[in-house]
Amino acid sequence: MTSPDVLLAILAGALVGGGILLLVLALRGLPVKAAPVRGRSREEVVKSLTTRGAVAAGAGVAVLLFTRWPIAAIGTAALVLSWKGLAGGAAEERRGMVRLEALAAWTESLRDTIAGAVGLEQAIPSSLRAAAPVLQEPLRHLVDRLHTRVPMPEALRRFADEIDDPSADLVIAALVLNAKLRGPGLRDMLGALATSARAELDMRRRVEADRRSTRRSVKIVVGVSVGTALALAIFNHSYVEPYDDVLGQLVLCVVIALYAAGFLWLRRLAKFEMPSRFLTQTSQRPGVPGEVPNTVAGWQSNGVLRGRHTMDAGGGGPR
Repeated sequence: MTSPDVLLAILAGALVGGGILLLVLALRGLPVKAAPVRGRSREEVVKSLTTRGAVAAGAGVAVLLFTRWPIAAIGTAALVLSWKGLAGGAAEERRGMVRLEALAAWTESLRDTIAGAVGLEQAIPSSLRAAAPVLQEPLRHLVDRLHTRVPMPEALRRFADEIDDPSADLVIAALVLNAKLRGPGLRDMLGALATSARAELDMRRRVEADRRSTRRSVKIVVGVSVGTALALAIFNHSYVEPYDDVLGQLVLCVVIALYAAGFLWLRRLAKFEMPSRFLTQTSQRPGVPGEVPNTVAGWQSNGVLRGRHTMDAGGGGPR
C-alpha cells in the first residue's frame, strides 16, 4: 500500500502543476470563440446528447463492474460521449461545404438570370425557387425585405449576416456595389466569383478526404488501445494489478489525460479555419436611428474587391 505521505506529495504536485497551467493561461489569454455553427435544431441536439449520455453511462458502469477502476469508468464514459466528434469537426466541415456549394449554385443562377437583361431587383426573387434548402430561409427574408421597400444595400447586408460565411461576403459585396453604382460587369463578376467558389469547394473536398482517412486511423488506434487495456483487466488482471490501488489510479488518470490532450490536439489540427468576415454590420451612428453604416465605400477605397473584378460607375445597368 502507498503511504499517506506519498499520496499527499502527489496531490501537492498536481495542485502546483494545475496552478502553473492556470497562471500561464491567465497571462496569455484564450482565443475568442467563434460563433456557433448553425446546424441541427435544439430538439435534435438534446435528443442526441441524451442518447449518447445514456450509452456512455452504461459503458462506464460496465467498465466499473469488470475492472473496479473508477478512473477507467469515467474515461470510458467520456470517450463514448465524445466518440462522434473524435479527431476533428467533420460535421461542421460538411455543413460548410454544403453551404459553399449552395452559394456557388445560387451565384450561377443569379448570373444566368441577369444575362437575360433582367435587373438585380427582379433576379433575386427569381433565384429563390431554384436555391438550395440551406439558402431558402435567408433568401426568403431577403425577398421579403425587398418587397417591403428596404433599400437593396441594407437588405443584402442583412442577408450576409444570416448566411454568416466569408465566401458569401465576396458575392454579396459585389451585389451591394452594383446596387449603389448601377454599373455594368456584374454578370462577369458573378461568373468569376462562382468559379472561385467551385475551386474552393474542390480544394476543401480533397482536404476533407485526407482528413477522413486520418480520423478513421485515429479511431482504430483508440479502439485497439482501449480494447486491449480492458481485455487485460478482465482476462489477465494480474498483469494490470498495479492499477488497483490509489497510486495506480492516479497514474491511470495521467495516462487518460495524455490521451485526451492528444485527441484535443488532433481535433484542433483537423479543424478548418475559416477566414474572418469583412462584410459585417457595425454599430449605428449616434443621433441617426435606424441608419445602417455605409461600409461599401470603405471596401472600395481599401481595395477589398479591387484586383479581382472592377465595375464601371458610368454605365446604365448590368451587362
